[in-house]
Amino acid sequence: MDCFGRADASSPSPGHLRALSKTCGTPWRIVALMSQTAPAIPDTTDPAHYALGRSMDEARRLMLQHRIYGSATRELFEAAGISTGMRVLDVGSGAGDVALLLADLVGDRRGRRRGDRAGVDRPGHRTMRRGTFDAVVGRWVLMYQPDPVALLRRLAGMLRPGGILAFQESDLLAMHRPYPPAPLHEQLYAWMQPPTESGVEQRMGPKLFSSFVAAGLPDPAVRIDTPVGGGPDWVGYEYVAATTRSLLPMLSMLGIVDVREIDVDSLAERLRDEIVDTHGVQPLASVYGAWVRVP
Repeated sequence: MDCFGRADASSPSPGHLRALSKTCGTPWRIVALMSQTAPAIPDTTDPAHYALGRSMDEARRLMLQHRIYGSATRELFEAAGISTGMRVLDVGSGAGDVALLLADLVGDRRGRRRGDRAGVDRPGHRTMRRGTFDAVVGRWVLMYQPDPVALLRRLAGMLRPGGILAFQESDLLAMHRPYPPAPLHEQLYAWMQPPTESGVEQRMGPKLFSSFVAAGLPDPAVRIDTPVGGGPDWVGYEYVAATTRSLLPMLSMLGIVDVREIDVDSLAERLRDEIVDTHGVQPLASVYGAWVRVP
């Protein structure tokens, strides 16, 4: 684990939820667990482990994702009360955009650029102490866990009294459709729907409230945000195309689509044309946010 942006760990558990309690107890304010799935994601793109894979293309997709959803994430954290001087655990940090956002909120100037995460030493792991953090956060993490409630309960134990637990998740069964109707978008959304046996909790967003309560936490505050755009410069076309690219290995493996049917290299342009030619709008998946202070 790095004290700022990296810790390769599987689904956090008493054996996996680890940090550098000595090193990270000094000036670093953000500790990030990188992997989102259980078991740990391998270093190569392998659809058997994680539908979106691990690749440079996927890293770029995550950065596009943050351009779209980053403002909603910031608003969630600000509403939850994350502020200057706090020490925060970011679970499932992905490309590190959430960790960078947190560094800005807590005032850690050393972590405000992506390059600041590079080259940090990786000394041996030490078990994370209970009551270590002022806040524990995650975005699109619980949906990949076999037991989200148990994970929330364990993460709550990492908080000091009065600490903040805040998560964002989506509802993949309530995808918004473009207006006017857009046939290419409809076909893509049909292909990209996760199979029920995938192990992904497709409705984690609307289940956040009940999951917090089931974990023994107070009733959380909740919100929902839906990004939408149109016109030729909207980043959503590129984001949907990048998501399709990351999903192609899994879609091909499951026999859902032949990669030659999609022509992913021209997909963003065709999605853009479909919306722009009709003066339409492209809404993207809503994201639910929930946050609470632990007793």
